[in-house]
Amino acid sequence: MSDGAMPFNDFFRGRRVLVTGETGFKGSWLAFWLKHLGAEVHGLSLEPETDPSNFVVLELERELSHNRIDLRDVDAVKRTVGGIRPELIFHLAAQAIVRVSYEQPVETLASNYMGTAHLLQAVREAGYSAGTPCTVVCITSDKCYENRETDHAYQEQDRMGGYDIYSMSKGSAELLINSWRRSFFNPSEWRTHGISLSSVRAGNVIGGGDWAKDRIVPDCVRALAMGKKIRIRNPFAVRPWQHVLEPLSGYLWLASNLILQGEEYAGAWNFGPKNGHGMAVEGLVRSFVEIWGAGRGYECSKPEKDFHEADYLQLDCSKACRKLVWMPVLDVDEAVRWTVDWYKRHYIENENAYDLCMENILAYSELAGERSLKWASCQPVQV
Repeated sequence: MSDGAMPFNDFFRGRRVLVTGETGFKGSWLAFWLKHLGAEVHGLSLEPETDPSNFVVLELERELSHNRIDLRDVDAVKRTVGGIRPELIFHLAAQAIVRVSYEQPVETLASNYMGTAHLLQAVREAGYSAGTPCTVVCITSDKCYENRETDHAYQEQDRMGGYDIYSMSKGSAELLINSWRRSFFNPSEWRTHGISLSSVRAGNVIGGGDWAKDRIVPDCVRALAMGKKIRIRNPFAVRPWQHVLEPLSGYLWLASNLILQGEEYAGAWNFGPKNGHGMAVEGLVRSFVEIWGAGRGYECSKPEKDFHEADYLQLDCSKACRKLVWMPVLDVDEAVRWTVDWYKRHYIENENAYDLCMENILAYSELAGERSLKWASCQPVQV
């Protein structure tokens, strides 16, 4: 990726970037991409929660500057942010599993809600100004919305909510971010205080390198690798599935625009699949098995009563398409094919995860360029 034209107009080269949660699935992909865009990448997170983990197989420990910090430790967060003084922060660190939020509700709130508050307060106290600015992109979830279980695709202005603890923690984090932005980082005064703050909400991401428990793609891979049937807990649940690179390209493009024009782009943004379209879990699994071409198929288990899951969720990303001129590159079928290909080549053909992720990023950027998307075509960021 160092040869030829760089996506994002070479905007991240040499920039000092902090990624919280870089040991997680999305965080490791984002840190990896930023590193190959020429950024100076720092991390703030706990140890990887899965074995294997994308962070480990990509050998990011050698590539990045890491800080093993718990976001619930406000003093440690302040010291880390103040010591690094990043120009750009992507905040992904969180407890990200719905079932775990039922088992550990207080810990989930402490991480997802208070952890976000600790990070934003650390930014507030770090001494930024118009001359030494900072841009912050907080990643929450599409589950932050008050889900009415209808065919309505949620837009940024829709009400925050959350039936389960995880969703509530993300809706609460969105309220916190909005309040912090208006109280301390008001966009109307951006050219004085120098801090621009946005929140982003993505669909259900899939892609190679995810080994978390209670996620459908890792469950599929584990069952197929062991010759077992895939068990589906909620086959008719509809989700806005998208490849992991889709929202990451949106986060990076948003950050580029925020850095140059914070008062215009500070706020909340959705990054979802084309036309907000989703797919039922059973359809996703059926497609996964067909593309894999082996295994014992799948079975639908009885719905579990120990925790609630939404049956229908769609996301409207028209604001990003209109105002950022960002568009998804892959449809859901392509996203599934790319995901299956990554795991098959890694497990069956023993291909290196580093090479597979790099190949995905290059192919994704090339497709975006062919479709004349601004970030991939190296057109100047909006001013």
